[in-house]
Amino acid sequence: MAVQPGQEAPGFTLVDGAGDKVSLSDYAGKNVVIAFFPAVFSGVCDTEMCTFRDSLAELNKADAEVIGISVDPRWAISEFTAKHGLTFAVLSDYARTAINDYGVVFKDFAGMPGYDAAVRSVFVVDKGGVVRWTWVADAPPNEPDYDEVKAQAASLG
Repeated sequence: MAVQPGQEAPGFTLVDGAGDKVSLSDYAGKNVVIAFFPAVFSGVCDTEMCTFRDSLAELNKADAEVIGISVDPRWAISEFTAKHGLTFAVLSDYARTAINDYGVVFKDFAGMPGYDAAVRSVFVVDKGGVVRWTWVADAPPNEPDYDEVKAQAASLG
């Protein structure tokens, strides 16, 4: 089961496309939108991350930062962020610790036995590190309601 509103957001330290370590604790005192997605360069995931990119100014006005997380290796994430001009952190959960801690494991992704990816999901975390809103896709092609994500982030003040 996915982490629920009212629970403390599980901490993580993952790597970005350059191999630099990024931790949730680096965002202490800020509202954070954590967006888990199944795979880079996969259509819906591209659209989702580009929509967050295009919404970044509105989210930043709400004092919210965006973090994208997939299980792809860092060099794929590096290419993905460069291709789409993503200016927020996109992190590699190659060891699958974060997807397990957040309860968003997509077992046998795309019919590949043993290959687990992230379930498309969004967690809005307040400045104190508490999850205030969650959305978890019930099917891989489903995207979050981006206006709702922005509204939830804005409601945190």
